[in-house]
Amino acid sequence: MIVSALVVTLSADPLLRAVALQSLQECPGVSLGEPVASRLPLVAETESSAAGARLCEELAERAGVLRVDVVAIDFGDEAAGAPSRAASEAGEASVDALPRSRGGGVMDRREFLKASAMATAAAAAAQLALHDQAAAQPTTARQAPPPPAPPPAEGVRWDKAPCRFCGTGCHVQVGVKAGKVVAIAGDQHAEVNKGLLCVKGYHVGLALYGKDRLTQPLLRQNGKLVPITWERALEVIADRVLADPKGFAIYGSGQWTIPEGYAAQKLIKAGLASNQIDPNARLCMASAVTGFLSTYGVDEPAGCYDDLDRADVVIMWGNNPAEMHPVLFSRIVDRRLRGEKVELIDLTTRRTRTSGFCDRTLLFTPHGDLAIANGIAHLLLASGTWDKEFVGKFCNFRQRTEPPTLDGKALDLDGYRAALASYTPEKVEELSGVPAEDLRYLASLFARRDLRITSLWCMGMNQHTRGTAINDLVHGIHLLSGHFGRPGDAPTSLTGQPSACGTVREVGTLAHALPGGLVVTKEEHRKEAEALWNLPAGRINAKPGYHTVEMWKRFSTPADKGGDISTIWVQVTNPARTLPNLNTLFAPSRTLPGKFLIVSDVYPTATAMAADLVLPSAMWVEKNGMFGNSERRTQQWFKMVPPPGQARDDCWQTIAVARKLFERGVPGMKDKDGKFLFQVVDAAGKEVPIWQWDSYYKVNVDEQLFNEYRRFSRHKHKDLAPYSEYVKARGLRWPVVQTADGSWRETRFRFSKADDPYATKAEIQFYHSVTKDDRALIWFHPWEPPPERPDRDYPLWLCTGRVLEHWHTGTMTMRIPQLRRAMPQAYCEMNRDDARALGIHSGEVVVLESKRGKLELPVWLDGRGQPPPGTVFVPFFDESLAINLVTLEDYDPLSKQPDYKKCAVRVRKKGAS
Repeated sequence: MIVSALVVTLSADPLLRAVALQSLQECPGVSLGEPVASRLPLVAETESSAAGARLCEELAERAGVLRVDVVAIDFGDEAAGAPSRAASEAGEASVDALPRSRGGGVMDRREFLKASAMATAAAAAAQLALHDQAAAQPTTARQAPPPPAPPPAEGVRWDKAPCRFCGTGCHVQVGVKAGKVVAIAGDQHAEVNKGLLCVKGYHVGLALYGKDRLTQPLLRQNGKLVPITWERALEVIADRVLADPKGFAIYGSGQWTIPEGYAAQKLIKAGLASNQIDPNARLCMASAVTGFLSTYGVDEPAGCYDDLDRADVVIMWGNNPAEMHPVLFSRIVDRRLRGEKVELIDLTTRRTRTSGFCDRTLLFTPHGDLAIANGIAHLLLASGTWDKEFVGKFCNFRQRTEPPTLDGKALDLDGYRAALASYTPEKVEELSGVPAEDLRYLASLFARRDLRITSLWCMGMNQHTRGTAINDLVHGIHLLSGHFGRPGDAPTSLTGQPSACGTVREVGTLAHALPGGLVVTKEEHRKEAEALWNLPAGRINAKPGYHTVEMWKRFSTPADKGGDISTIWVQVTNPARTLPNLNTLFAPSRTLPGKFLIVSDVYPTATAMAADLVLPSAMWVEKNGMFGNSERRTQQWFKMVPPPGQARDDCWQTIAVARKLFERGVPGMKDKDGKFLFQVVDAAGKEVPIWQWDSYYKVNVDEQLFNEYRRFSRHKHKDLAPYSEYVKARGLRWPVVQTADGSWRETRFRFSKADDPYATKAEIQFYHSVTKDDRALIWFHPWEPPPERPDRDYPLWLCTGRVLEHWHTGTMTMRIPQLRRAMPQAYCEMNRDDARALGIHSGEVVVLESKRGKLELPVWLDGRGQPPPGTVFVPFFDESLAINLVTLEDYDPLSKQPDYKKCAVRVRKKGAS
């Protein structure tokens, strides 16, 4: 008798797992066995092998299904117990001998199915044990072990790369055959994701193969984009630079690789000396940067993802990691499934998928997080449960000035206590909507030394007109309570782009910054950068360029009215959909004379289709690259497949333009010795013409640029290892220092003497402190109302964000069929009571309108998120439904980051007055 079975490996993410189980249960002719463990396979019996093969293909595309294997077994004559060969059909696994039961007889069908699952489970458990054993080793850079054997496929070559989406930094194994990515697998040896990927990660290879890839340069002539040569395209850009060097700007992204961002940075700041460069990361993590700088004097988290494995309490401050960072959230949920106790608290303005896993969900009114943070600090002081020893040794108090600065002014303990006096639980409840008893509970957790508390946040705290303030306050709670410096005790921001940290924050592709934490406003920093770049003295401009909102405002303003930005070159981002208040910041530029938009991209995005010059770019493993993730981990990969048509690397594009300017005699394209700013030599010392595409890969340009850039990293103790060390590893967390035996050691926990090689004076040493005394700052910032609140005409709060299936503006994920089918368009999430009052039903099209603009989209009631009365939510992944026509451009005074999370809107049924 022949039995067919599917061995189905499901995601460890409980949400995705539930979706996958539901899919299996709905399949006709399938009988489910029992899952062995939360992250291990289950076995499903099918009516026939052919049916199993069909299901295998269908299920492999469904969310939550990681892998499906079809096995057909010929049990022969069960009564006689005679062994026989397994029936091996096309595409099926081969089983050499009939399975035997423990008693020596032939297994029955159910025994076999359970044994198959157990065997697979044991293998998976062994892999996990190997990972845990490796993770327990000293944190020196190790040769990356070979990946576990992937599913056998003739001619497929496997290599490592970090995922292209979000800032988690998951590593994947990329399978390549005949010049094309044909398979993706989670990397079992990667510490970040331990073999797991989210639904986007499992489909990342398909992001390369949308049918509408850009493959040739296009120039707008007579209103239409027409093909031109690369030589012509480079000449056009050089003409625009020469016509108005001070008005030429580059707008980049946290999706730039480290070498790409470094090249753009060097072109603008070392070459053109204008500082007119800023990234879209200004819109998503700038407030995290200013919060770290104003608290510790240096950017990026002191903790790392290891804290998620040790924390007793994890508090989500206005973010939704179950959808935005699902692999990290699964890491926490897995601990519960192993029997560990982890308390999860969701501080949020709407119920999300994250809320469903939390012990407490505390809904607060927009902007109420400032009051909550102050209320916790007030209670710690009032009860005497703050950590007096920690604060006495390692902290100073601070308050803001007017105008605000990152330094502020000194405050003593009595002044700090007096400033917080009004933030009683009852007052905080009035300001935030969080019940007083819940606030007392939060404070009681921070009061306990026996607990380890990790705070997580992302856009909810950063996209905030008081973003720097709320970041400061959350850091302050951890410092005041002493929940800092031990594994599991950490305030940790998460990033939304793959290299927002590595390229924007570390390379310094912000309008005011230089590589390695240097800034253009400090003379000693400019001199240091000029020395490292071998520039003439005074080359670097001391005046910061325009931050993102100001850059685009000036680009959308006539030249005779102050619009002094005439050309913007956009790389790896889509500002026609990501800028706030598009009707003010983007649309006008497309009709103003003298304004010229250049876009380097892989697909015809809304920005590309509005551009004057479009350049086709290589993407992800079509080029060499390096990213830096949210836990200070720098990761490297090599080019694996060729880009389509004439698409070329963004880094090459930048260098080729620099060479055009060099050939036209622009002085800034030479160093003080007269050499080309991007000169690269081979092993024999001969210059390689990397500005010529056919010579670009004759040397590893990434390696040359990275090893040049890493010299900057020592200034603020963000030390990077040589490029060759990242080739061998699945990423290393800086500071990475060389040990006596020549090996390179990464750092998990900064400022802690137990792990940080630069913390040498005390148990905790904030060696870049603002006050120059190795102490961090505990800030007081008052609660203030948001710049716009609902009123009679616009009675609802609007919040924007992302969904599990899509990333950023959907440029890549909306071209992946499985993800597009799973979430085909944006929607307006409403509270059912609000919808009922307006006579609106789920699925109906509504008009959503603010003072700035409006759009039409369908309503979703009781969907994946549940906004409280008076609020609506709209995701921004859908280019066809541009929610940023509605959002406001008000921004934080220090970080210059706009607030996408709260503005006033009204909703009406389409056709209604």
